[in-house]
Amino acid sequence: MQTLPSHFDGKRFRNLEPRRNRYGALVRWLLSRRPAPWRQWSDAQPGAPPPRRSERLRITFINHATFLLQLDGINVLTDPIWSERASPVSWAGPRRRRPPGIRLPDLPPIDLVLLSHDHYDHMDIPTLQRLACDHHPTIYTGLKNARLLARHGIRNVVELDWWREAAARSDMWITAVPAQHFSGRSPFQTDKTLWCGFVVQTNASSVYFAGDTGAGPHIGQIARRFPGIDLAILPIGAFRPEWFMGEVHMSPREAVEAHLALRAHVSVASHFGTFALADDGQDEAVQVLRDVLSHAKLHDTEFWVLGFGEGRELPPRAASLDESRQIAL
Repeated sequence: MQTLPSHFDGKRFRNLEPRRNRYGALVRWLLSRRPAPWRQWSDAQPGAPPPRRSERLRITFINHATFLLQLDGINVLTDPIWSERASPVSWAGPRRRRPPGIRLPDLPPIDLVLLSHDHYDHMDIPTLQRLACDHHPTIYTGLKNARLLARHGIRNVVELDWWREAAARSDMWITAVPAQHFSGRSPFQTDKTLWCGFVVQTNASSVYFAGDTGAGPHIGQIARRFPGIDLAILPIGAFRPEWFMGEVHMSPREAVEAHLALRAHVSVASHFGTFALADDGQDEAVQVLRDVLSHAKLHDTEFWVLGFGEGRELPPRAASLDESRQIAL
């Protein structure tokens, strides 16, 4: 008989720290909302097409939690969304307030896709269908997400439980790691699929993509298992009101605390400026982050806020990851 993981009761998954805010808190928030301003539309030209391949570690911010990671000649997309709305329908739901920073046709060949969970702003079926048709990537995601993707003709999916590792190739490893969040594409499907972050390792680099997460004990666990993270992609937006959102979304202050706890060489801000999902304003998360960084006397070289469509290259770490992989295991 197969043993169930401790974060799954046979029907629903759960966080390391149980969530307190449920439907009553949701109603309280909806009845008392005071959302800060968002611009109706911020027109912007797309960034230049990224390089086709890179042997160095390179990151390009596209929008929301969508990044292009290029390392060791492999191209990885995180939580890709190019749709106009983060919604099951085209006429309602959160509408994007600016275009993606890179046009979908300008992407280089995509080898791997990391899907942190099934919410519409992270698992965008129309975008994934386009990627599957044009690029045929391998998709890594949490447990019980493959069935939904298969219903939409999206296959070549690898499901991972927390702390499970898969070899993307002989010198690249992908590990699903815990996140403090929830799942469900409707009120009737809450927590029936697993949410997660990912650590991508090669012999030259290590990247932590947090996905969508609140603060929690998982940050310390990841730091212990994966010492020496080169790049951490940490969410900063959709954090107000903190009494409600704090269980599932990091604030900018908590993102800086996670950066320090992880001892990441560089962290990059994500999950801001594209979809109005909470009560913080369009520019608020970045402004608060910069205030926190200034107060903490951290420099821009340590915690980046990339422009939409902006790409930057990180220098490779001098030491091999072989030793840190042994520690993690």
